[in-house]
Amino acid sequence: MTTTTQTPARPLSGRVAVVTGASSGIGEASAEHLAGLGARVVALARRAERLDDLVARIEKNGGEALALAVDVTDAAAVQAAADRVAAQLGGADLLFNNAGVMLPAPVEELATDQWQRQIDLNITGLMNVIGAFTPQLVTAAGERGVADLVNTSSIAAQNIFPNFAVYSATKAYVTHLSRHLRAELGTKNVRVSALEPGIVGTELQSHVTDAGALEWLEGSKQAMEWLTPQDIAQTVGFVASLPPRVNLQQVTIMPTRQLS
Repeated sequence: MTTTTQTPARPLSGRVAVVTGASSGIGEASAEHLAGLGARVVALARRAERLDDLVARIEKNGGEALALAVDVTDAAAVQAAADRVAAQLGGADLLFNNAGVMLPAPVEELATDQWQRQIDLNITGLMNVIGAFTPQLVTAAGERGVADLVNTSSIAAQNIFPNFAVYSATKAYVTHLSRHLRAELGTKNVRVSALEPGIVGTELQSHVTDAGALEWLEGSKQAMEWLTPQDIAQTVGFVASLPPRVNLQQVTIMPTRQLS
């Protein structure tokens, strides 16, 4: 793994950061921000054209990035991507596991296809990425003394939002899984963090079709200023830039006026 001198302006120099869900929203903003902090970024998502645009912007700003068009629900494709990262960049030491989808609906509507889509992406996809890249994180931590696994959860993991039951349950899985992984990997110098944002303005809302959920979201937008993807990106950069002895286990990030 390449070693580059870190500076206060580029605290992630010499690190290799894998970001899933990187074609839009939090993932896109985080890939750009981590590259700006000096990391070599590997951007994973399904939409190759958007990833290419992202890499072009990063490189224009003096950063390094690699685009890999991958559906994280395809375990074999994820492993192939991990193998390429190992071969081409020496392995990852920062994984931002961010790909996800939010499809709220009353459970009585029996929108089973939407249930399955959320479970497949938010849980199975998350596990595929963890399975493929955790060996690289452990190896990197052994060599350099620290590696980071950051998982995107949600405030929905903690609070109750009617009609968001399946989505909220998948995010509760992410938070609880992260706590357990921290217990397994912390002694190997792999820091595990769960980020639990409140409402962030991203493409996530554009996937919502339930009328009640759309009305609630629109009301919240009028009542408060939502978080931006850049707010979360800066938090990811902060978590990964802390001294190796410091692990922020769980970070809740809320709009100032969002009360729950």
